[in-house]
Amino acid sequence: MDFPRALRDRRTRLRLSQLDLALRAGTTQRHLSFIESGRSAPGRTMVVRLAESLELPLRERNELLLAAGYAPAYPESSLDGPELAPVRAAIDRILRGHLPCPAIVVDRSGDLIATNSAFGLITEGAAPELVGPGRNVYRLALHPDGLAPRIRNLAEWARHILAGLGHLGDLREELSGYVPGLEPSAGQLGFAVPLHLCSPFGDLRLMTTVTTFATAVDVTLAELRLEAFLPADQETAEALSAAARPAGPTADQAPGNM
Repeated sequence: MDFPRALRDRRTRLRLSQLDLALRAGTTQRHLSFIESGRSAPGRTMVVRLAESLELPLRERNELLLAAGYAPAYPESSLDGPELAPVRAAIDRILRGHLPCPAIVVDRSGDLIATNSAFGLITEGAAPELVGPGRNVYRLALHPDGLAPRIRNLAEWARHILAGLGHLGDLREELSGYVPGLEPSAGQLGFAVPLHLCSPFGDLRLMTTVTTFATAVDVTLAELRLEAFLPADQETAEALSAAARPAGPTADQAPGNM
Protein backbone atom coordinates (compact mmCIF):
# COMPACT_ATOMS: atom_id res chain seq x y z
CA MET A 1 0.00 0.00 0.00
CA ASP A 2 1.19 3.52 -0.84
CA PHE A 3 1.23 5.26 2.57
CA PRO A 4 0.96 8.88 1.36
CA ARG A 5 -1.98 7.98 -0.85
CA ALA A 6 -3.61 5.84 1.86
CA LEU A 7 -3.39 8.69 4.35
CA ARG A 8 -4.70 11.25 1.86
CA ASP A 9 -7.59 9.00 0.85
CA ARG A 10 -8.69 8.54 4.44
CA ARG A 11 -8.40 12.23 5.22
CA THR A 12 -10.46 13.27 2.20
CA ARG A 13 -13.00 10.53 2.89
CA LEU A 14 -13.64 12.23 6.23
CA ARG A 15 -13.70 15.65 4.56
CA LEU A 16 -10.84 17.01 6.63
CA SER A 17 -8.42 19.59 5.33
CA GLN A 18 -4.69 19.17 5.86
CA LEU A 19 -4.87 21.95 8.44
CA ASP A 20 -7.69 20.23 10.33
CA LEU A 21 -5.79 16.95 10.55
CA ALA A 22 -2.51 18.66 11.39
CA LEU A 23 -4.11 20.48 14.31
CA ARG A 24 -5.69 17.25 15.58
CA ALA A 25 -2.39 15.37 15.36
CA GLY A 26 -0.30 18.13 16.91
CA THR A 27 1.83 18.85 13.87
CA THR A 28 2.00 21.51 11.15
CA GLN A 29 0.15 21.66 7.86
CA ARG A 30 3.54 21.93 6.11
CA HIS A 31 4.78 18.70 7.71
CA LEU A 32 1.55 16.88 6.84
CA SER A 33 1.78 18.15 3.26
CA PHE A 34 5.29 16.75 3.01
CA ILE A 35 4.08 13.38 4.37
CA GLU A 36 1.17 13.18 1.90
CA SER A 37 3.42 14.09 -1.01
CA GLY A 38 6.02 11.48 -0.03
CA ARG A 39 8.71 14.09 0.63
CA SER A 40 8.85 13.19 4.32
CA ALA A 41 8.68 9.73 5.93
CA PRO A 42 6.74 9.80 9.21
CA GLY A 43 7.94 7.99 12.31
CA ARG A 44 5.89 5.26 13.91
CA THR A 45 4.57 7.61 16.60
CA MET A 46 3.38 10.10 14.00
CA VAL A 47 1.57 7.39 12.04
CA VAL A 48 -0.22 6.30 15.23
CA ARG A 49 -1.14 9.90 16.04
CA LEU A 50 -2.49 10.49 12.55
CA ALA A 51 -4.54 7.27 12.66
CA GLU A 52 -5.94 8.20 16.08
CA SER A 53 -6.72 11.73 14.91
CA LEU A 54 -8.66 10.29 11.98
CA GLU A 55 -10.54 8.07 14.47
CA LEU A 56 -9.95 5.08 12.22
CA PRO A 57 -11.04 1.58 13.24
CA LEU A 58 -8.17 -0.43 14.72
CA ARG A 59 -7.91 -2.60 11.61
CA GLU A 60 -7.32 0.47 9.44
CA ARG A 61 -4.78 1.84 11.92
CA ASN A 62 -2.80 -1.36 11.54
CA GLU A 63 -3.09 -1.06 7.75
CA LEU A 64 -1.64 2.45 7.86
CA LEU A 65 1.24 1.29 10.02
CA LEU A 66 2.00 -1.55 7.62
CA ALA A 67 1.84 0.83 4.67
CA ALA A 68 4.40 3.06 6.38
CA GLY A 69 6.69 0.08 6.99
CA TYR A 70 5.93 -0.52 10.66
CA ALA A 71 4.54 -3.49 12.56
CA PRO A 72 0.87 -3.35 13.57
CA ALA A 73 0.21 -1.79 16.96
CA TYR A 74 -3.04 -3.60 17.76
CA PRO A 75 -3.35 -7.37 18.20
CA GLU A 76 -6.05 -9.44 16.53
CA SER A 77 -6.83 -12.30 18.90
CA SER A 78 -8.98 -15.33 18.30
CA LEU A 79 -12.30 -15.05 20.09
CA ASP A 80 -11.82 -18.68 21.15
CA GLY A 81 -8.37 -17.97 22.62
CA PRO A 82 -7.54 -17.59 26.32
CA GLU A 83 -6.86 -13.85 25.95
CA LEU A 84 -10.53 -13.15 25.26
CA ALA A 85 -12.03 -15.56 27.80
CA PRO A 86 -13.30 -12.62 29.92
CA VAL A 87 -14.93 -11.21 26.79
CA ARG A 88 -16.78 -14.45 26.11
CA ALA A 89 -18.02 -14.48 29.70
CA ALA A 90 -19.15 -10.86 29.42
CA ILE A 91 -20.97 -11.60 26.16
CA ASP A 92 -22.82 -14.52 27.75
CA ARG A 93 -23.93 -12.34 30.67
CA ILE A 94 -25.09 -9.53 28.39
CA LEU A 95 -27.03 -11.87 26.12
CA ARG A 96 -28.77 -13.52 29.07
CA GLY A 97 -29.46 -10.12 30.60
CA HIS A 98 -31.49 -9.05 27.56
CA LEU A 99 -33.98 -11.91 27.88
CA PRO A 100 -36.84 -12.12 27.00
CA CYS A 101 -35.70 -9.78 24.21
CA PRO A 102 -33.70 -11.31 21.35
CA ALA A 103 -30.03 -10.32 21.21
CA ILE A 104 -27.08 -11.32 19.04
CA VAL A 105 -23.36 -10.65 18.66
CA VAL A 106 -21.92 -10.19 15.16
CA ASP A 107 -18.53 -9.33 13.69
CA ARG A 108 -17.68 -6.51 11.28
CA SER A 109 -19.12 -8.46 8.33
CA GLY A 110 -22.38 -9.25 10.09
CA ASP A 111 -21.46 -12.90 10.63
CA LEU A 112 -23.18 -14.34 13.68
CA ILE A 113 -20.99 -15.01 16.72
CA ALA A 114 -23.55 -15.74 19.46
CA THR A 115 -27.23 -15.35 20.34
CA ASN A 116 -29.52 -15.74 23.30
CA SER A 117 -32.41 -18.19 23.32
CA ALA A 118 -34.99 -15.55 22.37
CA PHE A 119 -33.44 -15.04 18.93
CA GLY A 120 -35.15 -18.24 17.79
CA LEU A 121 -38.43 -16.32 17.73
CA ILE A 122 -37.00 -14.10 15.01
CA THR A 123 -35.42 -16.85 12.91
CA GLU A 124 -38.37 -19.24 13.06
CA GLY A 125 -39.18 -20.58 9.60
CA ALA A 126 -35.93 -19.44 7.97
CA ALA A 127 -33.96 -21.91 5.86
CA PRO A 128 -31.46 -23.82 8.07
CA GLU A 129 -28.53 -22.85 5.85
CA LEU A 130 -29.13 -19.18 6.70
CA VAL A 131 -29.25 -19.66 10.47
CA GLY A 132 -26.56 -20.33 13.04
CA PRO A 133 -23.03 -19.28 14.03
CA GLY A 134 -20.95 -18.05 11.12
CA ARG A 135 -24.00 -17.24 8.99
CA ASN A 136 -24.55 -13.66 7.89
CA VAL A 137 -27.41 -11.93 9.70
CA TYR A 138 -27.91 -9.33 6.95
CA ARG A 139 -28.36 -12.10 4.39
CA LEU A 140 -30.72 -13.85 6.81
CA ALA A 141 -32.79 -10.67 7.07
CA LEU A 142 -33.27 -9.98 3.36
CA HIS A 143 -32.99 -13.39 1.67
CA PRO A 144 -36.33 -14.69 0.35
CA ASP A 145 -35.72 -17.93 2.29
CA GLY A 146 -34.87 -15.96 5.43
CA LEU A 147 -36.91 -13.36 7.29
CA ALA A 148 -38.03 -11.33 4.28
CA PRO A 149 -41.44 -13.05 3.85
CA ARG A 150 -42.29 -12.27 7.49
CA ILE A 151 -41.13 -8.63 7.52
CA ARG A 152 -44.15 -6.39 7.03
CA ASN A 153 -42.09 -3.23 6.43
CA LEU A 154 -39.51 -4.90 4.20
CA ALA A 155 -38.78 -1.80 2.11
CA GLU A 156 -37.94 0.36 5.13
CA TRP A 157 -35.99 -2.39 6.86
CA ALA A 158 -34.05 -3.28 3.71
CA ARG A 159 -33.07 0.35 3.16
CA HIS A 160 -31.95 0.55 6.80
CA ILE A 161 -29.73 -2.52 6.40
CA LEU A 162 -28.29 -1.62 3.01
CA ALA A 163 -27.37 1.88 4.20
CA GLY A 164 -25.00 0.37 6.75
CA LEU A 165 -23.13 -1.91 4.34
CA GLY A 166 -20.93 0.66 2.63
CA HIS A 167 -17.79 -1.22 3.72
CA LEU A 168 -19.16 -4.53 2.35
CA GLY A 169 -19.69 -3.78 -1.33
CA ASP A 170 -20.11 -7.35 -2.57
CA LEU A 171 -22.62 -8.22 0.14
CA ARG A 172 -24.54 -5.00 -0.45
CA GLU A 173 -24.80 -5.77 -4.14
CA GLU A 174 -26.06 -9.30 -3.43
CA LEU A 175 -28.67 -8.16 -0.91
CA SER A 176 -29.86 -5.34 -3.16
CA GLY A 177 -30.81 -8.02 -5.68
CA TYR A 178 -33.22 -9.57 -3.17
CA VAL A 179 -35.26 -6.40 -2.77
CA PRO A 180 -35.44 -4.78 -6.23
CA GLY A 181 -37.82 -1.91 -6.76
CA LEU A 182 -39.11 -1.74 -3.20
CA GLU A 183 -40.20 1.76 -2.25
CA PRO A 184 -40.52 2.80 1.40
CA SER A 185 -44.05 3.71 2.37
CA ALA A 186 -44.97 7.36 2.72
CA GLY A 187 -45.68 8.86 6.09
CA GLN A 188 -44.09 9.22 9.50
CA LEU A 189 -41.67 6.49 10.53
CA GLY A 190 -41.73 7.57 14.17
CA PHE A 191 -38.65 7.86 16.37
CA ALA A 192 -36.84 4.87 14.82
CA VAL A 193 -37.13 2.36 11.98
CA PRO A 194 -38.73 -0.69 13.59
CA LEU A 195 -38.50 -4.29 12.50
CA HIS A 196 -42.17 -5.16 11.97
CA LEU A 197 -42.17 -8.96 12.02
CA CYS A 198 -45.03 -11.43 12.12
CA SER A 199 -44.60 -14.32 14.57
CA PRO A 200 -46.62 -17.13 16.18
CA PHE A 201 -47.18 -14.75 19.12
CA GLY A 202 -48.55 -11.96 16.96
CA ASP A 203 -46.96 -9.06 15.15
CA LEU A 204 -43.72 -7.83 16.72
CA ARG A 205 -42.48 -4.26 16.45
CA LEU A 206 -38.85 -4.23 17.48
CA MET A 207 -36.33 -1.42 17.66
CA THR A 208 -32.63 -2.23 17.70
CA THR A 209 -29.78 -1.02 19.88
CA VAL A 210 -26.07 -1.58 19.29
CA THR A 211 -23.45 -2.06 22.01
CA THR A 212 -19.69 -2.12 21.43
CA PHE A 213 -16.62 -2.49 23.63
CA ALA A 214 -15.65 1.18 23.71
CA THR A 215 -12.16 0.80 25.20
CA ALA A 216 -11.06 -2.14 23.04
CA VAL A 217 -7.45 -2.21 21.84
CA ASP A 218 -7.78 -5.64 20.21
CA VAL A 219 -9.03 -5.69 16.61
CA THR A 220 -11.34 -8.68 17.16
CA LEU A 221 -12.94 -7.16 20.23
CA ALA A 222 -13.28 -3.70 18.66
CA GLU A 223 -15.23 -5.16 15.73
CA LEU A 224 -17.83 -7.04 17.79
CA ARG A 225 -21.34 -5.57 17.88
CA LEU A 226 -24.07 -6.66 20.25
CA GLU A 227 -27.47 -5.95 18.74
CA ALA A 228 -30.58 -6.19 20.90
CA PHE A 229 -34.15 -6.21 19.61
CA LEU A 230 -36.30 -4.31 22.09
CA PRO A 231 -40.10 -3.91 22.09
CA ALA A 232 -41.35 -0.73 20.43
CA ASP A 233 -44.82 -1.10 21.97
CA GLN A 234 -46.59 -2.82 24.86
CA GLU A 235 -48.08 -5.54 22.66
CA THR A 236 -44.60 -6.61 21.56
CA ALA A 237 -43.34 -6.59 25.14
CA GLU A 238 -46.17 -8.89 26.15
CA ALA A 239 -45.56 -11.17 23.15
CA LEU A 240 -41.87 -11.51 24.00
CA SER A 241 -42.73 -12.39 27.60
CA ALA A 242 -45.28 -14.95 26.43
CA ALA A 243 -42.76 -16.54 24.07
CA ALA A 244 -40.24 -16.85 26.90
CA ARG A 245 -42.62 -18.66 29.23
CA PRO A 246 -42.12 -22.44 29.29
CA ALA A 247 -44.89 -24.48 27.75
CA GLY A 248 -47.41 -25.89 30.19
CA PRO A 249 -47.38 -29.59 31.13
CA THR A 250 -48.76 -32.10 28.68
CA ALA A 251 -51.77 -34.25 29.51
CA ASP A 252 -49.46 -37.12 30.53
CA GLN A 253 -47.55 -34.81 32.89
CA ALA A 254 -50.51 -32.94 34.35
CA PRO A 255 -51.31 -33.33 38.08
CA GLY A 256 -53.30 -36.52 38.67
CA ASN A 257 -51.71 -38.26 35.67
CA MET A 258 -48.22 -38.60 37.14
